[in-house]
Amino acid sequence: MEKIKKSDNEWEKKLTPEQYNILREKGTEAPFSGEYVKTDKKGKYVCAACGNELFSSDKKFYSDCGWPSFYDAKKDSVEFHEDNNHGMKRIEVTCKKCGGHLGHIFDDGPKPTGKRFCINSAAMEFKGKKK
Repeated sequence: MEKIKKSDNEWEKKLTPEQYNILREKGTEAPFSGEYVKTDKKGKYVCAACGNELFSSDKKFYSDCGWPSFYDAKKDSVEFHEDNNHGMKRIEVTCKKCGGHLGHIFDDGPKPTGKRFCINSAAMEFKGKKK
């Protein structure tokens, strides 16, 4: 996968202020405020910055944590990084194509993976299945 490289100025022009804060500055939207927290439509979720396909609706579940949750990502679509900010030990999830911050991954998800990808709605766009 070819990586996308843009300056901060280029990202600022492309993204909304909320998307820029989350994807480029590692911000977090308020719990239960995101557009996709309770979405249950069929389709795929792509990176709001670069369009990289990240998650399928088939892997989405409602975890009541305040953010959209998935138990698996599309193969080779994301990367993981140690995140020790705010006095916590977490694993950050970023888009493999543009490096945008998506959210974090935890070990309290359902089978078959046992993982919970806790992802900011503003970091994604939903593409519904065509009928």
